[in-house]
Amino acid sequence: MRLTSLCTPHQKCAWTDAPPPRDPEAARGLVLRYGWHTVAYQILNPGIAHWLPPDRSGVVGYVASAGMWLAAGAPLGPPDRLADLAAAFAATAARHGQRVAYFAAQAEFADRLAHHGPLARLPLGVQPVWNPQAWPALVAHKASLRAQLARARNKGLTVERWSASFAARQPSLQACLAQWLAQRALPPMHFLVEPHALAAPADRIVFVALRDKQPVAYLLATPIPQRQGWLFEQLVRGKHAPNGGAELLIDAAMREVALQGATYATLGLVPLAQHPLLAAELAAQPIHIRLLLDHLRSYGQAFYNFTGLQQFRTRLQPAAWEPVYLLSHERQTSLATLYAVAEAFAGVPLPLFLLQAVLRQICTF
Repeated sequence: MRLTSLCTPHQKCAWTDAPPPRDPEAARGLVLRYGWHTVAYQILNPGIAHWLPPDRSGVVGYVASAGMWLAAGAPLGPPDRLADLAAAFAATAARHGQRVAYFAAQAEFADRLAHHGPLARLPLGVQPVWNPQAWPALVAHKASLRAQLARARNKGLTVERWSASFAARQPSLQACLAQWLAQRALPPMHFLVEPHALAAPADRIVFVALRDKQPVAYLLATPIPQRQGWLFEQLVRGKHAPNGGAELLIDAAMREVALQGATYATLGLVPLAQHPLLAAELAAQPIHIRLLLDHLRSYGQAFYNFTGLQQFRTRLQPAAWEPVYLLSHERQTSLATLYAVAEAFAGVPLPLFLLQAVLRQICTF
């Protein structure tokens, strides 16, 4: 038997007798029918594989990483069958010698799985939520936000809505993306922060900030079909984007999706956020997990501004915050599970990614 790789294009390989399963057409249909969790549509991004049961009634988007099939969010399928789909997905993974975990799962799915065997539930952070219908009133009552919007407009910034299919063909947006990635402390990451998300199907909307008719920043809005909602998946700022550009893009996106009837919008996960919603669950974690998270918050600031991200989103006065979890079929989240998660985002063996990150920092001095 000839062995072929089960790995996605960016992932460390696990070996099996089947090619990497990817069925974007079937997956998209299931996303549009059942997509309720925040990252549902992201399973169509480049590099994410698709598992479907024999009756093709549901789908799980996942990457293979360090002996694990790491799923994005939760299975998509009939709500009363989610636990069954999860069990079938885990059984398939086990036949290939893999474990499973769910990254960016939300409380509803965590509660469903809790009744089906051991489940480690690690809070990853929180995500801010707005009702776009209430956004104009929020802006009207928040002077600091109006000042940022005025600053961007005074710098000559305007915003246009582009279709995702049109935006994906524009070299000017690719240039913005390249500038944004070059400014970041970490090398490009993948999985649920895939930088080349414009290559996915065209149900998305792109809001482009222009200065002197040239794109300097853009926001990629991704549907959450069954919540009348949108995930503002990417906020990409080129080197010429002025202050206030991010707020101007968010303002334009909120107002546009409100016109479409949206009642839910989020900017996505704030990782390692310290929030009262998470305090009790974090306190219940094993001591070595708590120490690891504390060290990541403290020493990871040089590579990723966790605090600044939370402060920025807090200033936009979300209506609510929602907890986001890593779920795994074990009694406590293991270091092996955390390693697999880190490598899924790295897209390369983790030691190589860390070396690239250090060298990137050295080269900036």
